[in-house]
Amino acid sequence: MQELRIHGRGGQGSVTAAELIAVAAFEGGMFAQAFPAFGVERRGAPVQAFVRFSDSTIRLRSQVYEPDFVIVQDSTLIKDVDVFKGLKKGGIAIINTEKALQSAVPEGVRLITIDATSIALEVLGLPITNTALMGAFAAATGIIGFETLTKALNGRFKGPLAEKNIETARRAYLQVKGEQ
Repeated sequence: MQELRIHGRGGQGSVTAAELIAVAAFEGGMFAQAFPAFGVERRGAPVQAFVRFSDSTIRLRSQVYEPDFVIVQDSTLIKDVDVFKGLKKGGIAIINTEKALQSAVPEGVRLITIDATSIALEVLGLPITNTALMGAFAAATGIIGFETLTKALNGRFKGPLAEKNIETARRAYLQVKGEQ
């Protein structure tokens, strides 16, 4: 089993990203589980969402404490939240940022930075980064294929909105694939 933890702020679509990544994994033939961690959060407050992937039934129902992968939708969270806590050696951290990171990434963790905000603004016209980061996750991990991600996005969005979200994911996917 592999696990993903998504860090974002309320209103950024972290929960939607987790759900769509799980749907894409399921479409690809895996067992998947997605769920949020909610407290008294409000728009802009730090939130977390989790995804588990496995070739067999998933019975575990706890939060994800030792993820294989971390997605950080807002790099300003790094100073407020230990986004790397428990991240396994050999894991991957995908961070939405246009700048070089000032904080230390744990040893043995592969760091992928992508300016998902710029991609989202260009394609969607809004700074909603979740679909760009889903594309980056697909490219970086191979757990979900781009085709199954496209299917999940088409299931969630319709018409031009689906097309824009797929294009947002595609641009991030190709950018990360180009770096590998």
